[in-house]
Amino acid sequence: MATTNVAGVAVDTRHWIGGSRLASPTTFADTSPIDGTKLGEIARGGKAEVEAAVAAARGAFAPWAALSPHERGVIIHRIADLVEANIEQLAQVETADNGSLLRSHRRGVMPRVVHNLRFFADWAINELHHPNFITRDHTNVVSWDPSGVAALITPWNAPLMLATWKIAPALAAGDTVILKPAEWTPLTASLFADLTAQAGLPAGVFNVVQGLGEEAGAALVAHPGISRISFTGSVPTAKLVARAAADNLTPCSFELGGKSPTIVLDDADLDLAATLAVEQYDNAGQVCLAGTRLLVQARVAEKFAKKFAERAALIKQGDPRDEETQIGPNIHAAHVDRIDGFVQRARTDGATIAFGGERNTELGGLYYRPTLVTNAKAGTEILTAEVFGPVLTMQTFDTDEEGLALANGTEFGLAAVVVTGNRERAEAFTKFLVAGTIWVNCFFVRDLQAPFGGSRKSGVGREGGTWSFDFYADVKNTVYAPTGWK
Repeated sequence: MATTNVAGVAVDTRHWIGGSRLASPTTFADTSPIDGTKLGEIARGGKAEVEAAVAAARGAFAPWAALSPHERGVIIHRIADLVEANIEQLAQVETADNGSLLRSHRRGVMPRVVHNLRFFADWAINELHHPNFITRDHTNVVSWDPSGVAALITPWNAPLMLATWKIAPALAAGDTVILKPAEWTPLTASLFADLTAQAGLPAGVFNVVQGLGEEAGAALVAHPGISRISFTGSVPTAKLVARAAADNLTPCSFELGGKSPTIVLDDADLDLAATLAVEQYDNAGQVCLAGTRLLVQARVAEKFAKKFAERAALIKQGDPRDEETQIGPNIHAAHVDRIDGFVQRARTDGATIAFGGERNTELGGLYYRPTLVTNAKAGTEILTAEVFGPVLTMQTFDTDEEGLALANGTEFGLAAVVVTGNRERAEAFTKFLVAGTIWVNCFFVRDLQAPFGGSRKSGVGREGGTWSFDFYADVKNTVYAPTGWK
């Protein structure tokens, strides 16, 4: 069937290519992590569908790029208007598809989709104002020219929000787009395609190819007709993308997750610290920015651990459609097996499971209890590898220097949380933290004009504000001589 009904919303399960729906000879099943309900059979794309999408996007590029930022912005704002008018439907479908909280989708995530679209449309109009400067009486004029077709490969933990974080600046910059959403959460990408058509986005400017990473994704990133690749996902997959892109020298932007620390110094407000630590379980631990390594100064470790355990025990796990639920299921049976594997290997390695450490069998197979691992040996995988589930670790340190070494002691560098009562101490500590985003006495405060990205194996490049346009555009400098004009 070409459509499926999810939470009372009709969703087309075919690709969106060149302004039309396209089926594939084969499909793959999409199921809800809430209760295992089958949501639909999704078109399974590959090389043929990618070829069609690239042809459509390349054909649409010149007229779209020829529009002014203001003209493109008007259309993107119309898309935002339609998203805003359909927040409830999008929220219901997204919750059914990825298991995140319905109340969060209604009040935070889908409004952020709207904000993504409006922000980057306005940034293109108002901020990319061709700055100029003088060199030996010659005038340099900087401009951001559309670069071509952008291939966007997005994850399943916040599907539409993270997709529009890439779609919006790419479209605003004048690029055409091919989106390959995660196969575990394909539905809102299809709904979004319908909204772009209703908003009057020209055919071929935005395309969606559904499919598996090793099929549709691999064909997309290897295609010589792609001008930019933006990928959010795992380090191993990013390496495959980079190798494929290298043959065409296609520029890549990578956001690859992390193993971020939450650092509690001995002058911290421990009630605040415990509250912030519990927030790291948000979205069942499926947040790339989460500070999953609790690093606590030894002098206050016992008091902190008690407060943290008390707050963690109050977390209500359950159906994400319930207004009172605080964390829902994990995304897929294979992912829950992966999470549990980390915990059981940590136990085998001699670590202590302070609480949790198992599936919540009262709720079903995809609900994993909030877990804390202590006494893990230095260098073991539970302290160094990204679990991407509701699993935190706790370590202690004596001096700030030791705490900093622990914080920087992984191959990642995406984010960090620091809790301290002293501003000067915070400034001294954060100066040498390896992280793209650091929160001091807070968590998850985001401004779209700020740079977002990670260091080390947490990623390549930055997104947000002008940084996004620097990637999606060809930045050009034109030098004008002071003489020779008629």
